[in-house]
Amino acid sequence: MLLFWEHGYESTSLSQLKSRMGGISAPSFYAAFGSKETLFKEVVTRYIDTYGQALVSLWDETLSPKEAIELALRRSAKMQTEGSHPLGCLLVLSASVCSPEHIHIQKMLANAREQVRQGFVSCIQRAIDNGELAGESEPIVMATMFNSFLSGFSILAKDGVSLAVLESSITQIMKIWDIEASSY
Repeated sequence: MLLFWEHGYESTSLSQLKSRMGGISAPSFYAAFGSKETLFKEVVTRYIDTYGQALVSLWDETLSPKEAIELALRRSAKMQTEGSHPLGCLLVLSASVCSPEHIHIQKMLANAREQVRQGFVSCIQRAIDNGELAGESEPIVMATMFNSFLSGFSILAKDGVSLAVLESSITQIMKIWDIEASSY
């Protein structure tokens, strides 16, 4: 997982993968995984099931929508700046730009990121339905704003921006929620 996270899908070579797996032979690699692409798909699933859990609050209806979004942002910022693994988000960084023969990998990751955006949409719609946000609030627009902000963490974390700065920026963006709520 870490090689794909650090170098991206296309830049991670079979040689790197085999070396990281203890120097296994190419036939052993293909017997175990079928292909680099199959391994990458397994890595993405594992990433979502582990590191992606930072965002699970988006689907937790026991939290208020605002709490769910803020918690998802804070947990993701923490995860993306931890030094125990590559910085940033594998789903954002590993295939942002692909050659034409790997565009399907880029689309697979875009679909995974879309699920996160839909989590934001659901929270915001729930807030409108509960009367926490004005009925004129636009769930898709607000969700896109929060999701764009979240995606930006990947580049900022990779560039060395500290968790403290990301935390402060989360506090600032959540003020937009308060503005939307107060206009109600």
